[in-house]
Amino acid sequence: METQAVKSTAGETGRTAPGPAGMPVIGSQPVLLRDRLGAYETALRRYGDVVRFTVGPPGARRVLYGVFHPDGVQQVLATRRNRYSKREPVFDEIAATFGEGLLTAEGDQWRDRRKIIQPLFTRHAVEGYADAMAEESLMLVERWRHRTLRPVDLHADCVRYALRVVGRAIFGGDVDRAIPVLAETLPLLSRRAIRRGLAPLRMPAGWPTRENRRTGRARRDLLAFVDELIAERRSRPGSDLISRMLTGLDEAAVRDEALLFLFGGHETTAVAIAFTLLLLGRNPGWQERVRDEADVVLAGRSPGYADVARLANTAWVVQEAMRLYPPAYAMARLVTHDEEIGGYAVPAGSIAIVSPWTTHRHPQFWDDPQRFDPERFTPQHTAGRHRYAYLPFGAGPRACIGGHFAMLEAQIATAAVVQSLRIVTPDQNIVPDASGLTLRPPRGLTVATCGR
Repeated sequence: METQAVKSTAGETGRTAPGPAGMPVIGSQPVLLRDRLGAYETALRRYGDVVRFTVGPPGARRVLYGVFHPDGVQQVLATRRNRYSKREPVFDEIAATFGEGLLTAEGDQWRDRRKIIQPLFTRHAVEGYADAMAEESLMLVERWRHRTLRPVDLHADCVRYALRVVGRAIFGGDVDRAIPVLAETLPLLSRRAIRRGLAPLRMPAGWPTRENRRTGRARRDLLAFVDELIAERRSRPGSDLISRMLTGLDEAAVRDEALLFLFGGHETTAVAIAFTLLLLGRNPGWQERVRDEADVVLAGRSPGYADVARLANTAWVVQEAMRLYPPAYAMARLVTHDEEIGGYAVPAGSIAIVSPWTTHRHPQFWDDPQRFDPERFTPQHTAGRHRYAYLPFGAGPRACIGGHFAMLEAQIATAAVVQSLRIVTPDQNIVPDASGLTLRPPRGLTVATCGR
């Protein structure tokens, strides 16, 4: 896939951004690979709101600019977005693996696709998926109820839950056919796309290495399965997303969108739910507050769409979990023209890094930012806050189209679990895994569940 050409203008405006010197030859690559989150936080404290990193050896070197202040975030994602492209290495690999859909498309293709798909994700349209979310959350509760007082792999079970929810939305009644294929292929293809996108040097994808052959088979299996379901929906439409997209898109476009929704729509929500429950297990006072609210609003029944508006404490807890542990902890844009951000020159050809993890900890906008405090999201505290100080679903016109879907899913799952079970989080430091595109709980971390 070609990378969008960049335009350089004569001379640079603004100052040179500060940043770490890094190691000879390879710059900041080791620290960014070892502890990307810590590197961004340290950069904000030491150097300020725009920080320059160099990564990789000569000939394959990239220059990255961490953009941490909400004003800079707004410039990159919203007000001057035609000067910042998604055609950077990670998104190129995602597009090569899963297709050119709403997540990866640019320009007119993105605008045309957005017009067709946006009506499928309005609040009214998303309401129709609430029952499936509630049913799947009850299955999750029952799974854990039989494991009370024994360790539960929170992240793995939340991924299974979220995959079933998004699978039902996309494939409808064929979700039980889809899950085995998705569970086998999606993780493998996702990890490979991200690993190749982050690598300074990439082996050609067509070389017949063992890994290339393995991922090639996985991709062919996934495409064949989705194509089969699309053909069935063409002849026998249903109420799922594939059937609805077929009214405005051809089969190839529907396949790309379905694959990208699967890629982006299950892991991020699973992470949000997992961290929400981890934090509630660490903060029993808030767990009781959410449980008391669920008792009053739900009175023992399953949560539904109409209930969510009354589950305010639950919403605040989910929002605070996504502030502390944003699933999409960083996002990159290729700078296509010489720019100035925060008074610093950012040349064409460099990569602008927007980091929700870091912006969500900016001391100018968040008091005691490391502390878990869901009341930050009460109406009196959100009034007047910079619009781009909080961006768990991205920001601007390219913000996640499924943000409302994900938030509804997380609230329903949280309320269903907490009203039935008590979560107990082990007393250990939560160091998230940022080795991939999505933040994850620490490997090997389990929680215990018990009856109320």
